[in-house]
Amino acid sequence: MSVHAGLLRLQTDGNGEIVDLTEGVAAIVTRSGVRSGVAVVFAAGATVAVTTLEYEPGAVADLQELLERIAPAGSEYRHNALNADTNAHAHLRAALVGPSEAVPIVDGELGLGTWQQVVLLDFDDRARERVVSVHVLS
Repeated sequence: MSVHAGLLRLQTDGNGEIVDLTEGVAAIVTRSGVRSGVAVVFAAGATVAVTTLEYEPGAVADLQELLERIAPAGSEYRHNALNADTNAHAHLRAALVGPSEAVPIVDGELGLGTWQQVVLLDFDDRARERVVSVHVLS
């Protein structure tokens, strides 16, 4: 098995921002030269997640609203009380969605569905730089 790796670095605004990573992931896959394998996309951080989604304004807003209902930003959380913090909701949302996705590589391209993109979700309550690792396995 061979492994090719790349990093995506991006500045996010936080607060539930959803960013399309598909082009960057695809570029790393192309540079790897792998024709058949898997791309593992992993976001480092306890308040960030990676998933797939139809990246269009309606679906983005719907997902943001769903996660706000599940783990509201304004609720009282033990994490915030114990750590004098304000981002417990971000940790919970990230834990629910998860930090990574594995995408098959078919004929040198990401094996995504027609309306499917790889996205990063930044749940923290402040802007920050995010680092996403992409490992291409063949």
